[in-house]
Amino acid sequence: MPLRGREARARVGVVPQFDNLDPDFTVAENLLVYARYFGITAHAMRGRIPELLDFAGLAGKEDVALRTLSGGMKRRLTLARALVNDPDLLVLDEPTTGLDPQARHLIWDRLKRLLAAGKTILLTTHFMDEAERLCNRLAIVDNGKLIALGSPRTLIAERIEPQVVEVYGEDAEIWARDAAAAFTRRCEVSGETAFCYVEDAAPLLAHLATQPQLKSLHRPANLEDVFLKLTGREMRD
Repeated sequence: MPLRGREARARVGVVPQFDNLDPDFTVAENLLVYARYFGITAHAMRGRIPELLDFAGLAGKEDVALRTLSGGMKRRLTLARALVNDPDLLVLDEPTTGLDPQARHLIWDRLKRLLAAGKTILLTTHFMDEAERLCNRLAIVDNGKLIALGSPRTLIAERIEPQVVEVYGEDAEIWARDAAAAFTRRCEVSGETAFCYVEDAAPLLAHLATQPQLKSLHRPANLEDVFLKLTGREMRD
């Protein structure tokens, strides 16, 4: 028999951009109160709290006051709170903004575990390395318009040259104006750095070896390069 009404709805968990935990409650109390919105009893929830906190890297913090937690701990608690109803779909709005690298990598690891467990994750982020690491399919939206859609690797392969040489130093802008066109069809200058996008970096690197006043970094193109190509480098308010 097909499910109907509330039984047919997918369970959803939400991690907002800004933490909205209750500062007057302990770690465990935040989970217990939130569980009541889903009709989960305190008795049932208490049995799941150790598992959720262990998943979030907060094992043993049940009775800790919220005001004593670091920003990274609060972010991980918000993720644990979003899982109290065992959601099928997890919606996250910029989940790692403001976190240090250790906390960011821990959240990435936990999200990968959820994906491996069959959860669906809808993620918004302005960190392109985060999108490249976590997303199977992504959309780039600019001024409310969808401008690109696909997997990270497909977008990189189809939308950008495969190699990037970053040329930087005080004379980089002058060099980009006078010499870059001989080695690349597309060069963008931002500050003291010229970003040269090329199919074959060898000729450009050989030339730069004769320019001791310049420094360079050779790397493969990434999703951030795609994003900047499609949306521009100008600041947005």
